[in-house]
Amino acid sequence: MEFNDLVRIVGDEPVFETGFLLTGKVDPADVRRQLSRWTKAGRLFQFRRGLYALAPPFQKAKPHPFLIANRMVRGSYVSCQSALAFYGHIPEYVPVFVSVTPARPACWETPVGTFEFHHIKKEMFRGYQMVDLGGGQRAFVALPEKALLDLIYLHPAADSPGYIRELRLQDLEHLNVNELHKIADFTHSPKLKRAAKVIIELTHIEAKEYEKV
Repeated sequence: MEFNDLVRIVGDEPVFETGFLLTGKVDPADVRRQLSRWTKAGRLFQFRRGLYALAPPFQKAKPHPFLIANRMVRGSYVSCQSALAFYGHIPEYVPVFVSVTPARPACWETPVGTFEFHHIKKEMFRGYQMVDLGGGQRAFVALPEKALLDLIYLHPAADSPGYIRELRLQDLEHLNVNELHKIADFTHSPKLKRAAKVIIELTHIEAKEYEKV
């Protein structure tokens, strides 16, 4: 396979897997050797074993990090700081792309950033949606309320008012407090129920301050 053949086969796909290239009369070992060679030459980005993207200037569609995260671990969704920053609920730029999954935790350093996958219980794997990322790309991302509760769930003592204030949450008027309450109740977690109460109190404080302006 020549590199021009790869570009033609991949087309507008932002990311692709090795299996995508193994149809027809091809030598799988030869394809994998070529992929390794092109990765070392900087023509391809490798995100994990078997998952690639064309590197600039060859790529026709720049892959969104959330799409990459979903494809790196099937059965995961973007959450915690990454989702909160995406929705505008925390001010900081988040350099690590965080997802949750019922599978084993994992972490990959890639040419486009660090991808972390944190384990959560199967019964907590809910509260996410398919989000349009633009350019025909879509990914599973936690609802803002679930992203916040996932973050608190994964960090010790994160239900304390001090920790929650340190997050510097913003745009709280757009949080769905009913959804937050519902998700926390569903988990049966005293920690998340306490956190939800603190967050709801903060939304009331922000609403009163906004009325004064």
